[in-house]
Amino acid sequence: MSEEFGSDFITIVDDDGQEFELEVLDEMTYNGETYVAFLPADMKEDDPDYGIIILRSVEDENGDELFESIDDEDQLNDVYEHFMVLLFDNEDEEECKE
Repeated sequence: MSEEFGSDFITIVDDDGQEFELEVLDEMTYNGETYVAFLPADMKEDDPDYGIIILRSVEDENGDELFESIDDEDQLNDVYEHFMVLLFDNEDEEECKE
């Protein structure tokens, strides 16, 4: 059985060249596309902008992973709902094991 130690973090750069450090929460494939849920690592939880960030994972022509925002609000809400089930079902299962 494999155990995870610590969290995964990535640094992304937005279109304006600003860097953000994000903590990876989970990844899922939904409707043939891969999505990743993050939390901002460099922001306090009481900040009004703090919350789950969902980005679509895509490969560029070199096979490198890139992350892009989801512009369609209905699609974003749908993916968000599926992440909530995924994240909270995992939490419920962990509580049952303890």
